[in-house]
Amino acid sequence: MAEDASPLTHASLLAPGSTCWRVETADRLALFIDNDEAFDALKAILLSAKTSIWILAWVFDPLTRLDPDRVRKSRDPQHVDRIGLLLRRQAALNPALDVRILVWDMPFPIAASQLFGPHRGQVFFAGSRVKYHLDNTLPASASHHQKVVVVDGSVALVSGGDIGVDRWDTTQHLDNDPRRRLPTGHHYPARHEVAAMVDGKAAEALGELFISRWRKSTGEVLAPSPKPEAAPWPDFLTPDLRSVDLAICRTQPAWKGDPEINEAMLMHLACIKSAKRLIYLENQYLTSPIIVEALAERLAEADGPEVVTVGPAHSPSYFDQMTMDSARTAAINRLHAIDVHGRFSAFSARTPKGAAIIVHSKVAIMDDRVLRLGSANLNNRSIGLDTECDIAFEGDDETSRAAIRAFLGRLIGHFLDHETGYVLETYDREGGLAATINALDRKGGEPRRLAPVPPRPLTGVQQFIADWSLGDATAPDDAWRPWGRRTRLRRELARLMGPPPALPDHLRG
Repeated sequence: MAEDASPLTHASLLAPGSTCWRVETADRLALFIDNDEAFDALKAILLSAKTSIWILAWVFDPLTRLDPDRVRKSRDPQHVDRIGLLLRRQAALNPALDVRILVWDMPFPIAASQLFGPHRGQVFFAGSRVKYHLDNTLPASASHHQKVVVVDGSVALVSGGDIGVDRWDTTQHLDNDPRRRLPTGHHYPARHEVAAMVDGKAAEALGELFISRWRKSTGEVLAPSPKPEAAPWPDFLTPDLRSVDLAICRTQPAWKGDPEINEAMLMHLACIKSAKRLIYLENQYLTSPIIVEALAERLAEADGPEVVTVGPAHSPSYFDQMTMDSARTAAINRLHAIDVHGRFSAFSARTPKGAAIIVHSKVAIMDDRVLRLGSANLNNRSIGLDTECDIAFEGDDETSRAAIRAFLGRLIGHFLDHETGYVLETYDREGGLAATINALDRKGGEPRRLAPVPPRPLTGVQQFIADWSLGDATAPDDAWRPWGRRTRLRRELARLMGPPPALPDHLRG
């Protein structure tokens, strides 16, 4: 339903030092659905780089193809398409170009599941001008999960997805797309991602994030990248917004003198609390008891917002199916049980023929008031164990509110194979997002594209895993002590869901 277009009078959710690290202006902001769009823009800025290319990654595979829908041969010297070859070539042709890649030094089992892409990178870039480093500065239980690319210190890509060989897909999510092919020749499943490109002071701040991470990992102190006269914004890319205040939200575990940073979680809680009509959550995981209880509190209200979640039908790995899928099912069961007013709906995304799509995106939209995206999942790890980086902006005028609303319509439309305008017209008519999805996702005899996820019983083992959040630690101090996790979560719930502490006398007005 269309939101009130009157001037906003609420306090900003973007609070540096609490819900975010910094608020900086993005001169331009573009939103991408799926890596066909994001990789096109990424390739353009990499080819335009003049001074620097800095990459933070959870996984990075030099064999990743950026443009398989337009470049037939990945080794075509005129149209280099594998990112490793592209970066090596760019660095060789421009000795002044500083190319650095910082990737999580993942343990063997996880590296094997990623076809050893990060470790292949070490060999691939050996002897080249590309500086490639595996980052092992976190405790063994944690991962570096930030996904950021900064070019020339002036334009940046922030994503929930990775630069990996099985990450590219189009918004059509076709069942048998020959372009979704691993270097081995095998095909991989459909995958959904969301990303954004920004420039201006916001991109500069993301460059500072890279500088900080590089120093902690290597000991080398980098100066800010020299900026060209014009940011290498792709000529073909029309921004969704201009001159937007952008919050940068992080997660960082308390480790070796570094303080715990949980801006991403605090932003999520503030957004959930502020929503009036709609909470839309599109996420790989919905497992954190803190997030689930915040949603349950809103669903228990007589006139609270509608809550709609979109996620995968199941996780791709067996370990996550046992751990995270059990916890996700328990979370959805809990929200269905509390939903006495009929405002909660959970959906799983499907291909045209009904196969599961790997929903790997991390998006939150509250009314047309706030949009956030990035690397943080709605699980315990993203609260205080892994490093994360999200961005968020508010709909503080008619233009930005329209952009948030349009992106919501485009997201739902891409799943259901409907145009944005038609989705929004139906939304206004139906008065709710779940009703809109159910009205549009009915084509005679065809499988649902957004299939409802009902409550499902868990086995005893699955319930035990969910109750104890096994495989989903909250911080380094409980990673290897799951028996204390429930106590910590209860303590955090009481602290975060309760009233704010009273101000000291000298700070009272």
